[in-house]
Amino acid sequence: MATQTSQVASRYAVSLLDMAGDAGSVEQVEKDLNALAGMIAASDDLQKLIKNPLFNRTQHQRAILAVAEKAGFNELTRRFLGVLAGNRRLGIISGVIQAFGNELARRRGTVSARVQSAFVLSPVQTDALQKALSDKMGQNVTLNVEIDKSLLGGMVVTVGSVMIDNSVKRKLERLKRAMESRSAA
Repeated sequence: MATQTSQVASRYAVSLLDMAGDAGSVEQVEKDLNALAGMIAASDDLQKLIKNPLFNRTQHQRAILAVAEKAGFNELTRRFLGVLAGNRRLGIISGVIQAFGNELARRRGTVSARVQSAFVLSPVQTDALQKALSDKMGQNVTLNVEIDKSLLGGMVVTVGSVMIDNSVKRKLERLKRAMESRSAA
């Protein structure tokens, strides 16, 4: 069962996607949200702003609209962020961005796969992985690749509720548990 927060984020995302479709600006809004996700990930200050309940609605609106204006976001994206801030929902923006991407992929007939890799994947590796996943899933798969050095090697692929963990970190954890259980016996 989805959490209440993810349900709210999903409602906002679907509403934004519907408005973007009506305005003919789906690609621009998608680009804006992806850029915002990158900014949030890269900026501790922006993360603090979004999560800080001590700011009032007006302060949140001014701050997020300044960020959106400086980034050159589409008018619809800016208005949406203003509404989100005005409704004291900036804290769920990451969930809204994720839900927007998922709903857009669903409407396009694609599925999104999260790939966590210990190293940067080459274009050949990315294409091969995308083709293998598309063949396995029976529909077009888009990859969202993230680098996670803690994996040591290999990768973790998540498509919907299915997770394939082929990381060195996981293999070492299994080996450690096996050795501990044998020494305890």
